[in-house]
Amino acid sequence: MGVFSFTNEYVSTVPSARLFKALILDSHNLIPKLMPRAIKSIDIIQGNGGAGTIKQINIISGSRLISIKDRVDELNEETFTYKCSMMDRKEKFEPIVHVVKLEPTPEGGSKNMIMTTYNTKGDAEFKEQDKASNKSVLEMYKLTEAYLLQNPDAYA
Repeated sequence: MGVFSFTNEYVSTVPSARLFKALILDSHNLIPKLMPRAIKSIDIIQGNGGAGTIKQINIISGSRLISIKDRVDELNEETFTYKCSMMDRKEKFEPIVHVVKLEPTPEGGSKNMIMTTYNTKGDAEFKEQDKASNKSVLEMYKLTEAYLLQNPDAYA
């Protein structure tokens, strides 16, 4: 079994609280609107949005619909931290873990860290194309940030 982690850090002019509301707390509503060609919907199938909640992400892949389940492991609205595990993945991975930490900056923006950890099962090898989950999370972050910059009253 191998462990592979990727960390991306960004500084944004968008305040942490606003980014957290859009990217984490209301992602099930906002992300399908920002990524309509990739994500059909995000449905909460268990829980109230906090730790233990399970979301089903319905992804459009070519002409077929793929569903992935995401479990919220940690959600802290005071420290702007979030951790989730992607379940129902290919048999070569344990759940893929995403950790998001947003820190306020003195200038009123935010310093943001997104870490993705993959644990392979058995002798499975990690390949470059396996980083799709990491790329999707980064794309969601960038689209959300751009949306908030273009819509200064959204999630204020």
